[in-house]
Amino acid sequence: MIRCIIIEDQPPAQRVLQKFIGDMESLELKATFADALKAMDFLKSESIDLIFLDIHLPKISGIDFLKTIPNVPNVILTTAFSDYALESYDLNVVDYLLKPFSFERFIKAVNKVPVGLDASKKPSEESNRNSKSRPDVLFIKSGYEHLKIQVSEILYIQSEADYTEIFTSEKKFLTSHSLRHWLQTLGDVLFVQIHKSFIVNTTNITKVSGNRIYFDTDTHVPIGRAYKEEFVERYLK
Repeated sequence: MIRCIIIEDQPPAQRVLQKFIGDMESLELKATFADALKAMDFLKSESIDLIFLDIHLPKISGIDFLKTIPNVPNVILTTAFSDYALESYDLNVVDYLLKPFSFERFIKAVNKVPVGLDASKKPSEESNRNSKSRPDVLFIKSGYEHLKIQVSEILYIQSEADYTEIFTSEKKFLTSHSLRHWLQTLGDVLFVQIHKSFIVNTTNITKVSGNRIYFDTDTHVPIGRAYKEEFVERYLK
């Protein structure tokens, strides 16, 4: 789960961000602030992974705010003006959203946030973590047993309320872990999220037709509208 805050002084823009964040299972909104100074006090006592930061703010601008706070977490800038794009990237922000932006563009920006990155970790620590290869097998707890699954046999993973189900061609396995947990465990190269409720193993896809991904004639899952553009760009050449 990516813990985030909003720093935005315009109520309509706040509501858009709050709605988009609420539509993503991977994001947890901790607070919303109308100015950066109040956010500074919050960050002194709270650990945050991501800030949605407007550039034009009262008292202190978003750019100046970034220059003054220590241990800056991931930042996605939001603004109605494109003039600051170059300067913002010099500040190592994750992305730059030009208002008004669509949910699809919002998803793209969030997907650039390093998965599982803690704001207190140094980049070298994160690089070492990501260099670990994904497991070849999983052991899923079932009652008093742990059942072995070959990762290569997984077709897709589906989120259902407070649990997830892992599907192979032969059976399915119920787990208490979140979809975000499986993205962190399996990585986002072979396993990719294509819907708010689905992760697929791209090596087992047999075809893509319209808004559906097929694993065989009878087994298919939907591609979410917000995820389709990135999936097409990455995998459908």
